[in-house]
Amino acid sequence: MAPILLLAAPSGGLIYAFTNATFEGKLVLLALFVASIFSWSVMVTKMRVVRLSRKKNEQFLQRFRFERQPLRIYESKVRFDGSPLYAIYRAGCRELTFHLMGASEVDDTFWARLEIAERITPAQMRVVTTAMERAVGESALRLEAQMILLATAVSGAPFLGLLGTVWGVMDTFSGVAIAGSANLAAMAPGVSGALITTVTGLLVAIPAMFGYNFLVTSIRTLIVQNDNFAAELASEFEHKYVNHGVRPALVTK
Repeated sequence: MAPILLLAAPSGGLIYAFTNATFEGKLVLLALFVASIFSWSVMVTKMRVVRLSRKKNEQFLQRFRFERQPLRIYESKVRFDGSPLYAIYRAGCRELTFHLMGASEVDDTFWARLEIAERITPAQMRVVTTAMERAVGESALRLEAQMILLATAVSGAPFLGLLGTVWGVMDTFSGVAIAGSANLAAMAPGVSGALITTVTGLLVAIPAMFGYNFLVTSIRTLIVQNDNFAAELASEFEHKYVNHGVRPALVTK
C-alpha cells in the first residue's frame, strides 16, 4: 500500500516528479516507454520460442533415438515444427536422399529405391554435411533474431535516462540563475522532475538485463545442442551410407 500512496501522493512520488519534468524530460520518458514495450515483447516472444524449441527437441530426440534407421522419420513424414534439431535433420536427409537416389521426394517406392542405391562418396557426404551446417547456422540466426533490441535496451536505457536527468538539472539551474534566488524550495521540483528519467531508465534496463542474460544462456545451449546433433547425424550417415572403398550392402531396416 505504501508504494501506491507514494506514487499517488500530490506532494511527492513519481506522479509529482512527472508533473515537474521538462518537455525534453517527457520526451525522454516517452522514448523509454517505447523501449520498455519493445524489450518486454522481445523477452516474452523469445522465451516462448526457447520453451517451444526445448519441448519439440525432446520429442524429436526421443523418436530419433527410438528409430534404428536414421531415415525412418524422414520417410514417415512426421513433423516436429519448432524444433531446430528437426530442421537440421530434415536438411541433411533431403540432401542425402538426393545423392543416394537422385531425388529427395518420399513415396511408396522409397525403401525399394534405397535398397538398390549405391553408397555415396566422401565428397558427396561433405555436401550433405555442408547442408546440415547451413541449417545449423540458419537455426542460430532464428534463435538470436531481435536479441539486439534487448541488448540495446539494457545498455541504452540508463544512458537515455541520464541524458534526461542532466538536461533537466541544467534547466533547473538555469532557471535559478535567471530568477536570482537559490533555495531548496525553488530547486526541488525541477530536480525531482529531472531524476524521474534516470529512475525510469533503470526500470527499463534492469528487467531487460535479467531477461537478456537468461535468453543468451538458453539460446547458447540450444546452439551447442544443434552442433552436437549435426555431428551425431553426420556420423550416422557416414557409417551407413558412405563408401570408403568397400561396397557392402546398405542397411535399410
